[in-house]
Amino acid sequence: MKILVASDIAEEGISKLKKEFEVDVKKGISKEDIMSIIENYDGVIVRSKPNITEDIIKKGKNLKVVARAGVGLDNVDVKCCQDLGVKVVNSPQASSDSVAELAFGLMLAVSRNIPRADRLTRAKRWEKKSLMGHELNGKTLGIVGFGRIGRNIGKMAKACGMSLIAYDPLLTDEQIKSGDAEPVTFDKLIERSDVITLHVPLIESTRHMISDKEFEKMKNNAIIINTSRGGIIDEEALCKALSSGKILGAGLDVFEEEPPLNSKLIEYENVVLTQHIGASTQEAQKRAGIMIAEEVIKALKK
Repeated sequence: MKILVASDIAEEGISKLKKEFEVDVKKGISKEDIMSIIENYDGVIVRSKPNITEDIIKKGKNLKVVARAGVGLDNVDVKCCQDLGVKVVNSPQASSDSVAELAFGLMLAVSRNIPRADRLTRAKRWEKKSLMGHELNGKTLGIVGFGRIGRNIGKMAKACGMSLIAYDPLLTDEQIKSGDAEPVTFDKLIERSDVITLHVPLIESTRHMISDKEFEKMKNNAIIINTSRGGIIDEEALCKALSSGKILGAGLDVFEEEPPLNSKLIEYENVVLTQHIGASTQEAQKRAGIMIAEEVIKALKK
């Protein structure tokens, strides 16, 4: 059997695959080039790029598995795979710690004005009085999506003295309570949280789940953090909430359009922006490579 590795994955994962299959590594391959060769492969492995679209899947006459090294599957046409009997696998556990750590780091960065303090100091401007921040201790953290990442950030927040409330329609109240959080409705979470952190996939029901209505319901001086997918927050509504002073700030690792070169969000001092680096740690990438190799082997050896 032949596997196409179309993205950069850890060598440890590639080594595992080579023990079982013939493996071609073509990092950064274009969609057109994938189309021209996909019929030769039993499996294809990608990260967040390239997109594995319906036309690629249909062209892959021998395709048995599409593998995403990471969490989200929004770059894979899952329905088409299901319709054609092609298995879809991913490695969601690989980056849980890394994403949670970044989300918590963004909470601290926004609440204590850390990036702005750094910029001012480098510019030789000592403006200490303008950098007054807020403690996280004693505040309420609202976690939307209480899976692995949500629980991990909850542990960090608890250690900082925060109270936890959580909303997850896929979990029972008892499951949420087992993670030391109070289960609440989505609306109650929006109203009660000092900090809101989002950990949900981008699907039709979550697109723009944070928009004008939600910002209006938030506490004054609330902070919102998004390390999941960009389309979950309506960025136009976020800009309005920032401009009006309704919320204190935002920490964003993901955007509706990436890179966000023309985004108005770049103009706000109280927004901390990173470059979709939630899973960008050596440890997470090593785990992702190994885990996705194991998933592909399992899928093809059954």
